[in-house]
Amino acid sequence: MYSKNNRYLIVVIGPTAIGKTALGIEIAKHYNSNIISCDSRQFYREMNIGTAVPSQEELSIIPHHFIQHIGIDTPYSVGDFERDALAKLEDLFQHNPIQVMVGGSGLFVNAIINGLDDFPDIDPNIREDLNKELEEKGLASLQNKLKELDPVHYEKVAIDNPQRVTRALEVCIGTGKPYSSFLNKKANNRNFTPIIIGLEADRELMYQRINKRVDIMIDNGLLKEAEALYPFRKNNALQTVGYRELFTYFDGDCNLDFAIEEIKKNTRRFAKRQMTWFKRTEGAKWFDFTTDPNNIIAEIDKIINQ
Repeated sequence: MYSKNNRYLIVVIGPTAIGKTALGIEIAKHYNSNIISCDSRQFYREMNIGTAVPSQEELSIIPHHFIQHIGIDTPYSVGDFERDALAKLEDLFQHNPIQVMVGGSGLFVNAIINGLDDFPDIDPNIREDLNKELEEKGLASLQNKLKELDPVHYEKVAIDNPQRVTRALEVCIGTGKPYSSFLNKKANNRNFTPIIIGLEADRELMYQRINKRVDIMIDNGLLKEAEALYPFRKNNALQTVGYRELFTYFDGDCNLDFAIEEIKKNTRRFAKRQMTWFKRTEGAKWFDFTTDPNNIIAEIDKIINQ
């Protein structure tokens, strides 16, 4: 059994379209390790193009876990992921004390590194009232309420995700305290040492990469994929940038060009929120996305061998 001192989880974080998958594969090849995927939308087997799932070629290079392993109608919470991913890591560490995790879902990354935070029980009537408000007044009403009650979490949360916004609001209302005040209170009792590697880019360059990726997704058949998922558009899994905008197009509320521009705009906003979240990650080492992977691996080796 390895001790915490010689078990390492190398965690690659950063905004969408920055190159996390490619770097993660290079690191995993170097250490002959597996990759834990930590992208909460790549969990769903029906969502492929719109979630930028690694290609079959990439998946064949290194064993990946938690890629398209559940269906869109299967409830799968951050708590479920924490339980399953830690169990998988425990198994992987038996064979190799260095493993890799890659992903852009900050809440899920934090759950693996630090554990989930403890929240008090909330009166279920509060959620019922919030769901009613969501249905009658729309998401913007809840977003404005969260901005007022917890401006800190408002800047970090996936603000376009109704479930996340509702969850934060019910805690704010039910406790009289900001949702963010309950975060990061639990001590880290993990039996591994995280090495956190962040990728970043100039904002304008990052936005250009996002716009190009969306165009590639459209060329690769995102419209057809979204059309097949349209009957399930109310599922929480599909409250996702790239699908939601095309559903609006299918509803006849906008034309296709407008929907595509909305995907680009909302993805850029999502990337900005990702960076806001990840930049607060304690101990992360940041590299420009053009950095040679060998140079990053050399820095990781220094940490492991120190």
